[in-house]
Amino acid sequence: NTGGEWECFFSFLVMDATAVDKFVKGIWDSSITSELERFIEIPNQSPIFDAEWATNGFQEQVVDMFVAWLKKQPLSGYTVDVEKLPGLTPLIFVEIESTLPNETKEQAMENTILLYGHFDKQPPLTEQWDEDLRPYKPITKDGKLYGRGGADDGYAFYAAITAIAALQEQKIPHARCVVIIEGCEESGSVHLPKYIEHLSDRIGTPSLIVCLDSGCGNYEQLWLTTSLRGIVVTQLRVDILREGVHSGKASGVVPSSFRIIRKLLERVEDSETGKLLLDGLYVEIPQRRQEQAQEAANELGSLVTEEFPFVEGAKAVDLPMAELILNKTWRPALSITGVDGIPALQDAGNVLRTHTTLTLSLRVPPTLDALKGAHILKEALEKDAPYGAKVSCSILKSGSGWNSPQLADWLAAAVKDAGQTIFGKPALYQGEGGSIPFMGMLGLRFPKAQFVITGVLGPNSNAHGPNEFIHLDFAQKVTSCVALIVNAHANKPE
Repeated sequence: NTGGEWECFFSFLVMDATAVDKFVKGIWDSSITSELERFIEIPNQSPIFDAEWATNGFQEQVVDMFVAWLKKQPLSGYTVDVEKLPGLTPLIFVEIESTLPNETKEQAMENTILLYGHFDKQPPLTEQWDEDLRPYKPITKDGKLYGRGGADDGYAFYAAITAIAALQEQKIPHARCVVIIEGCEESGSVHLPKYIEHLSDRIGTPSLIVCLDSGCGNYEQLWLTTSLRGIVVTQLRVDILREGVHSGKASGVVPSSFRIIRKLLERVEDSETGKLLLDGLYVEIPQRRQEQAQEAANELGSLVTEEFPFVEGAKAVDLPMAELILNKTWRPALSITGVDGIPALQDAGNVLRTHTTLTLSLRVPPTLDALKGAHILKEALEKDAPYGAKVSCSILKSGSGWNSPQLADWLAAAVKDAGQTIFGKPALYQGEGGSIPFMGMLGLRFPKAQFVITGVLGPNSNAHGPNEFIHLDFAQKVTSCVALIVNAHANKPE
């Protein structure tokens, strides 16, 4: 295509954008918001957090609610199936026929758009929410709908369906679409590979994958996720005694298991800076990702650090904003997320304890093999145990990250135009520090696919934590952007 053809095409896109955006806003106002309120009320925790997930009916309740809403929408040419393989969480699979003229069935299967989200939730953490908020009680304040799972990731199903319905309402053509909504993402998507294999003939070969489970730097423009860090979870245990002994008798002679575990952690992390000390956990950061981090920092400024709920007087790591963005998206970092072997405060006696156990959460760079990183950590912690203590580092989980392929010219132009048209500001790009297991899986399975990874998890939205909210106006605008990008896909060069 020549520059003039692209200009002509995008003028056509802008002409339709107002009507598309108006339709999307209407659906959000008339039904999506109230549906999300109902969704928030359902305590459908992911399987890893709920031992009774298979029998309590919460996942089925969500699925039934989603499907019932879908059947009321102005969407044509679709089929919906609830897939339920033995022992696995249910999965919603929606197939929407192509409306492109003169496209054969074979061509449609090779030109599919796959849209992804999930409906399982993190634990409620009820006692940590503000007094006037509750995880399973939807409350709207200042345009933000508070409650567990609305932003992560209940809105995704509604957004995906509405984006396509908006195009159909304007009689704008779109490619064949499949919408996949899983129930196991917060457990590492461990059930999803079997479903992808089971549905492979029906999925086709996606040329565009849209994921609606990511973050945004602010609520003022469209953000695309360029990379995701991987994760390693290990359990580090140090045993020094066979039984607890009086601390007055043993301290000074018997090294405490806590002090030993501190010494071990000093092997892998500089306690002054938080920088990890194991060279094998680092990768070379691509130049374009460094440039995008600087562009994001220029736009966000102090919001990079101010989005976090520091206690009064506390502050962030002292580095330039672009370096902080790279720290949380492309560099390894270690967190202690659990502890065992230490009594509760009311049960603490003058006893030198037998052992200390920590859960370590290691975020690894997008392009590092997570299992390799896990073994690097394990070797560093287990070798040459201080005082001959018994040290074990058990690998509980590892999942590699993902780095987006370069956007095709048509997609880069479509993202730029959609963001400018709907938000009135340019779209921006940055990595995310968390993980979406499905992306790495799809990247390997469909190496030629293009990716649009976006979402509504912005400043203070606090997915996984207390006071989670979804910014309703922003979510509506993201939905409109997705519709325009789906339309642009229909007009991409062969």
